[in-house]
Amino acid sequence: MIFPSFSLGRTALFASAVTLVASCGTPEPTGTAHVGGSAEQEDQLVHAAWTKNATIYEVNLRQHTPEGTIAAFIPDLPRLKALGVDILWLMPIHPIGDVNRKGGENKNNVIVEPGSGSLGSPYSVQDYHAVNPDYGTHEDLRALTAAAHDLGMRVILDWVANHSAFDCVWTEEHREYYLLDSLGTLQPPLGTDWWDVAQLDWEGGVENGLYAAMAEAMAFWVADCGIDGFRCDVAMKVPTPFWDMARRQLEAVNPEVFLLAEAEEPEHHNRAFDMSYGWHFHHLTNQVAQGKEPVQVLRDYLEEEAERFPSDAYRMGFITNHDENSWKGTVEERYGDAGDAMGVLAATLLDMPLVYSGQESYNRDRLRFFEKDTVVWGDYGKADFYRQLNDLNHTREALWNGDYGGAPQVLKTSADEYVFAFQKEKNGSTVVVVLNLSDAPQEVSLSLPDAPLKVVMGAGELGGWSEGQTLGPWGYCVLATDA
Repeated sequence: MIFPSFSLGRTALFASAVTLVASCGTPEPTGTAHVGGSAEQEDQLVHAAWTKNATIYEVNLRQHTPEGTIAAFIPDLPRLKALGVDILWLMPIHPIGDVNRKGGENKNNVIVEPGSGSLGSPYSVQDYHAVNPDYGTHEDLRALTAAAHDLGMRVILDWVANHSAFDCVWTEEHREYYLLDSLGTLQPPLGTDWWDVAQLDWEGGVENGLYAAMAEAMAFWVADCGIDGFRCDVAMKVPTPFWDMARRQLEAVNPEVFLLAEAEEPEHHNRAFDMSYGWHFHHLTNQVAQGKEPVQVLRDYLEEEAERFPSDAYRMGFITNHDENSWKGTVEERYGDAGDAMGVLAATLLDMPLVYSGQESYNRDRLRFFEKDTVVWGDYGKADFYRQLNDLNHTREALWNGDYGGAPQVLKTSADEYVFAFQKEKNGSTVVVVLNLSDAPQEVSLSLPDAPLKVVMGAGELGGWSEGQTLGPWGYCVLATDA
């Protein structure tokens, strides 16, 4: 069932927000909020306290279960809670456009007619206020958020603001929202092969009403279904002033809203976004694993990161996601034997760690992007590994997000050409990570901080670290205090 577009004005929407969100079982606030930026800065970004040590999981609804529905996904929530997941990021849940739909045999811009069988890209949004009937209904989504909230988890939606489907309801009702050519024809985003989507006119977004309409559509889901925030697709292609405005409107509905930018723009952290992608870091880990870059690039990266981003910015660490898996290859293809070492690095060097549907089973398939291709779960062979990493992020304050945690400090080792080591410290909590980023054993000596450290993951587990210890190829060791 496709629900009609939400027609309440923003005043009515916000007036009803408290009742609507409460009906979805929003978790209780978890403490005092954390203010980012300087004390003098007006209208500062505030991180909700519940985010301080949160972890995130990307849900590919289409592929996560054989049914590919919201209802079928709900029974998996207790398992994900046990995995240590705090935030469930749902890939787009909206109806998908029929015009120019990608998938199946449609190549070279062949038009796909409705009912042709291809499922298309979930990033081609036909109606910003509706649930894709292939996934379920608004009631199903409310049931999901309520069940997640009961378990202490939050739910965020993937939001595609830069473009819509060519047959989005707005293309008929509000043609003025779109970038048109001299003949009044809709245009795909310039310089892309995204020919299944039409570019929205953000340059004129204030005057043409797009700013207000898009922000209202986002607020609708927070109020109507208890959604806790958004992962914003290609956020750098949408003007930052819009995101700033949208954040304020979302906070009027839920003051503890969480926003993730698929971008690496420092200015996004001034007011709009809690977290951004660690894209550059991710690409470097691939290059180091493939022998295309030396370990030194990671040390250089930390220096650049400290200069570019405010210390309270949350940065997301990952070794896979829907884009990387479908278009670049599986973890095994891209990292080979370095997968675990890079997984440890991504979960500890940056802030919030991401796990993607199937990653905890070491998914060895490139999931098809436009068609049904269910994850082969097997025995969840990597679940304990990611559970350990999530537990470290929950229990060691040094690894908490942004200024809640500690800043990474590089440690010099006796084998710096091949070994990368760093520490984080916060309020007496200390974590040291040592990684052999080579395919040969390395004998490692380093000066450890004066703290009661013990090995919690990797080489020497259940024992201690000994000077001159040998780490095997792509081996790692995580040492930490008890808290």
